[in-house]
Amino acid sequence: MITRQSLLHPIVIGLALFVFAIPQASAGSAAEQEALVEKARFTFESFIADPDLSWFRDNVKEAKAILIFPQIIKGAFFVGGSGGSGVLLVRDEKTGKWSQPAFYTVGSGSFGLQFGGQAAETVLMIMTPKGIKALYSSSFKLGGDVAVAAGPVGVRAEGSTPMNLSADYISFARSKGAFIGFSLEGAVIATRDKWNEAYYGKAVSPVDIIVKGGVNNPQSAKLRAAVAKGTK
Repeated sequence: MITRQSLLHPIVIGLALFVFAIPQASAGSAAEQEALVEKARFTFESFIADPDLSWFRDNVKEAKAILIFPQIIKGAFFVGGSGGSGVLLVRDEKTGKWSQPAFYTVGSGSFGLQFGGQAAETVLMIMTPKGIKALYSSSFKLGGDVAVAAGPVGVRAEGSTPMNLSADYISFARSKGAFIGFSLEGAVIATRDKWNEAYYGKAVSPVDIIVKGGVNNPQSAKLRAAVAKGTK
């Protein structure tokens, strides 16, 4: 006998496969990476200008690194998941200059009575050496390998103190959609090696890009300038 549960089963499986395929999309041409870098710039500049993100604007200069995801897509129909691509920039402790971008993905999954969809642009402030070290591994878990906290927004920012800076990562997200709330707790962040290779023309790791500084793509100049301006 065909039941409602048996009809939903293939839908659930299909959605789960689709969601977790998002972060694993192929690298394609370098134009994809260049477009993402530009979108990251727009996201960062809009966060700096957002009147509801006064705490972010006032404290982002304390960040040791910035991880920008122009779009994280979250959807659910009994099974939920999220995914997106972003770029990391790290500030040199000696010179104060921001690094060339390295590419990452974020993805997570959950199970429960969830319905709806959501897209969010997200910026993560990396506040500690531990938070930066995690980014040099192939993947790590937010809330597991490193501590993550949601940054104060709007009226919540009033009365907030520097104690908010104690987490390894502080996340800020702007979202629209049927989902209520957007948490990165439990999400996995991983390097996009093929995207780094496409953008720089050779196989490079985040350590090669950020620590060794062995590659350069002039197309990132506008993003780096925007981050430098916003973190003075």
